[in-house]
Amino acid sequence: MTANAKNGFLEAYQEWQNVRLSNPVNILMLNLMPTKKTTERQFLKAFNHMKQDVSLTFAYPASHSFKNTSAALMAKSYTKFSEASKNNYDALIITGAPIETLTFDQVDYWQEFKQIIAWSHHHVKQSLFECWAAQAALAVEFNIKKVNLDEKTFGIYSATEIDKESPLVTGIRKKKELKIPQSRHTTIEHFSGVKVVASNAEIGPMILHAPQINQTYLTGHPEYEADTLEVEYKRDLNKKEQILAPKNYFDGDGRIRYTWQNSRQLIYQNWLNLISKADNTFAKI
Repeated sequence: MTANAKNGFLEAYQEWQNVRLSNPVNILMLNLMPTKKTTERQFLKAFNHMKQDVSLTFAYPASHSFKNTSAALMAKSYTKFSEASKNNYDALIITGAPIETLTFDQVDYWQEFKQIIAWSHHHVKQSLFECWAAQAALAVEFNIKKVNLDEKTFGIYSATEIDKESPLVTGIRKKKELKIPQSRHTTIEHFSGVKVVASNAEIGPMILHAPQINQTYLTGHPEYEADTLEVEYKRDLNKKEQILAPKNYFDGDGRIRYTWQNSRQLIYQNWLNLISKADNTFAKI
């Protein structure tokens, strides 16, 4: 099936081809990544090969002061959350953000983030949070603390344990087949109230699920394209940061091993299936 962009930079610059959709899953995406166009493309490409048509509406928190994009350009290409919140959606996605080392209270849109979480309970059927947003949502919902790491978790990690009963890992035949890119400076510890669907012995939880509130949490970035970690690695090297090469990413000749494409497909498809199975509580927009 097909994914459409209702707005966003790719749609504004005609860099994504929309087509007529049939009863699409309407998703509101709060894009917190600094690379707006890149993140739009990654998610659109990921959802472009699902069993359902998908329509993505890109939104932003009005309380955030953007460093890489002007406020005027954001307002022109994105929907302010306060406006988007007047509608109901099938689902909400909140992306990661490169702010893990800040305390939550230091994040300029933290109060609005908490308001968005509260809004989601009554206006979407399912919510998906990635990387920083996963840790932030877990803090809001379950008071789970994030912990700074001595060394960045960076690379491609395979599951060493999975909950085979979870619908989120349907199609995963062997736990090591589940691979997710990771790029973060923090982790979570001492958590309760939420189910661990997949984990890695070295880095901890990879997928968590709270079915009682229809929320899914991914500690990494399944949407990442083949070269995304390489781009981040070279960026950090250029900044003279102390960083090791991403683990399980390059082969012996320094070539990228794109090993998580099937996992990306299955994770997002299984999450979309949760939406499809939900009752029709909210009207289409």
